[in-house]
Amino acid sequence: MTQDEPIMDGSTDAGRGERISGIIEQMRADLQLRPLEGSERALRQRLDDAGIQLSDEEISRIARDVQSGPSVVD
Repeated sequence: MTQDEPIMDGSTDAGRGERISGIIEQMRADLQLRPLEGSERALRQRLDDAGIQLSDEEISRIARDVQSGPSVVD
């Protein structure tokens, strides 16, 4: 089973880091089952859906961290 729609919307008062962390947690199981390239694409889509812009380097780092274990978002 996968989570295909964002649970959190952009209307909450959550900070940017909290919103990114929430997206990462939602996707953790899905990303671990995909190759890194697919993980980055899926992560980019979720972030775009939430209105969050990150650099390609940040997206790559987060996707690698999610596949290898817990990550910390500033």
